[in-house]
Amino acid sequence: MYQFDEVIDRRHTNAVKYDLIRARGLPEDVIPLWVADMDFRIPKEVSQALEKSSRHGIFGYSESGESYYEAVAGWFHDYFGWETRRDWMVKTPGVVFALATAVRALTREGDAVLIQQPVYDPYAGVVKSNKRELVVNPLQCTDGIYTVDYADFEKKIIEHEVKLFLLCSPHNPVGRVWTEEELRKMGEICLKHNVLVVSDEIHCDFTYPGHRHTVFASLGAEHAFNSIICTAPSKTFNLAGLEASNIFIPDYTVRKRFQEEMGRVAVSGVNAMGLVACEAAYRYGRQWLDELLAYLAGNIDFIERYLKTQIPQVRFQRPEGTYLLWLDFRALGLSDEELEHFLGHRAKIWLIQGAAFGEGGSGFARLNAACPRSVLEEAMDRLNNAVKSL
Repeated sequence: MYQFDEVIDRRHTNAVKYDLIRARGLPEDVIPLWVADMDFRIPKEVSQALEKSSRHGIFGYSESGESYYEAVAGWFHDYFGWETRRDWMVKTPGVVFALATAVRALTREGDAVLIQQPVYDPYAGVVKSNKRELVVNPLQCTDGIYTVDYADFEKKIIEHEVKLFLLCSPHNPVGRVWTEEELRKMGEICLKHNVLVVSDEIHCDFTYPGHRHTVFASLGAEHAFNSIICTAPSKTFNLAGLEASNIFIPDYTVRKRFQEEMGRVAVSGVNAMGLVACEAAYRYGRQWLDELLAYLAGNIDFIERYLKTQIPQVRFQRPEGTYLLWLDFRALGLSDEELEHFLGHRAKIWLIQGAAFGEGGSGFARLNAACPRSVLEEAMDRLNNAVKSL
């Protein structure tokens, strides 16, 4: 059994989650539940692999061997039924880097790129910072459940001559695990209008009972060769700082253009310890992940009960996937600026404000539930007391 209740002091470890508190002007005793990394130790097998690799004391230029690919491919075969090919894989330092590379490699300045807000904020950033036109197909929310407006999806593609679609699957922050039918509908529209799909599947391993992640490329050959599949062990195994991502690009021409763009910024791969950690995680991390998923489900159960019984003003729809909770604070009647101050300075919990995720995010905030339950208990008590004081 792995221990997820242990509270680990991460202060003064260069942890963005903790060591930016003062720089952001927040109280020293604020509880950070914002950025998407976990407050849990990585699997012992991964730690042991990293320790073994470091004993020789030399960290020169490194590259993965066939065993690395076998570990990654085996994971996706065993748990998602998706068959990959060795030549499809391109290693990058991160998924956001891959999104930006795809935008630069496969579109020109002024071309339109489609996203579905509210969505992880770097999506809009990689589009606008590269001088592409940002086109939004807003997700539709009914009783807390988010769905795709397919008519608007196709209309926006036609009107703006969209070239690229950045798909978040599972979705951050609203927690949807798109069904095969939903993915197929979006994929068919993209095929019809020659829109390449870049599918960010970094949260694919976090799904809960009744929901199953479908790799976009597993929909069939046409969809596979019209897509880029972005994967990484970073969210699953808490390895974000080691910067290792595996991007699968079945179409040779698309892959060549992607690799050429990487060459233009002189990026050729990932760091040595990232390679070691990724292979070890995919080879030996399943039991750890299974226990983690059960623990996270318990955390979500706790928050769901607490909000319903103690703070009904804060609405919450249980996520189908990810460890990120999308909380609706609109009933409090606060502006986005007031809500940010209320959460950070009165409740003393640090969340990401919903407005950062674009259209449809105002009045919401995202909470990271991947921490010991005792931390969540304290956070919910703080929130409860703050709401009562309004």
